[in-house]
Amino acid sequence: MKDKRILYVSSEVVPYLPETEMASTAFNAARKAHSKGVQTRIFMPKFGVINERRHQLHEVIRLSGMNLIINDMDMPLIIKVASIPKERMQVYFIDNDEYFKRKAIFTDEDDKLFEDNDERAIFFAKGVIETVKKLNWAPDIIHIHGWMASLLPLYLREYYKEEALFSQSKIVTSIYNNDFGGTLNTGLIDKVKYDKIDDSKIEELQTPSYINILKNAIANSDALIKGSETISDELTQFIEEKEKPFLDYQTEETLTEAYLDFYANKVLAQQ
Repeated sequence: MKDKRILYVSSEVVPYLPETEMASTAFNAARKAHSKGVQTRIFMPKFGVINERRHQLHEVIRLSGMNLIINDMDMPLIIKVASIPKERMQVYFIDNDEYFKRKAIFTDEDDKLFEDNDERAIFFAKGVIETVKKLNWAPDIIHIHGWMASLLPLYLREYYKEEALFSQSKIVTSIYNNDFGGTLNTGLIDKVKYDKIDDSKIEELQTPSYINILKNAIANSDALIKGSETISDELTQFIEEKEKPFLDYQTEETLTEAYLDFYANKVLAQQ
């Protein structure tokens, strides 16, 4: 795996957000791959709770400045970057004042999902892909963590399917036990249709629950990893039906070798 390129895209990453199973796993997977000579990039949303001064984030002017179209609206894309101390790893942050400036992550003070979480997820997916295009950095593997990143497989396979930079990229999605309860804005499917993505590719998004969003990500991925020790029976069955390369849950102690072996012998080995 030395000198291979892996793009890690996660809803959460430590040390920028509080430690959760996903935030730690995404960070450790990238850090340990990096330590083995793998070229890595990490992307995450620039939530308003992230302390820019403490973590020394700065805007990358040459990458910022474009507008992304979200449901017929021009939304400015701002790219910020930080380096993880001691690791010599760069983390890129997808930012937009309308979507990410608020001092909360996914829910309001009443613990209700933000009404625009669907648009934030679309913006994040497009923002990652457009930024990687500007970097002209073709990843061998794109590893997805978290539901806010889970529209990226769909957009890469459909909206950006003619993009040569990603023609050889394999998508790996990790499945976690972090159901947000309820559904996102039911207008999500119309906003995805606005991007001329075929109806047959988004049937699961008619009811944008956590399960259905992850089903869509699974359907558009090349390989899957069980990120939590237990996940829903419905997702487990859906994964089995797809018969794609699958790696069972790994502890922090076994993660490094297991992930790298999976990447090399199951993911990249696919035609």
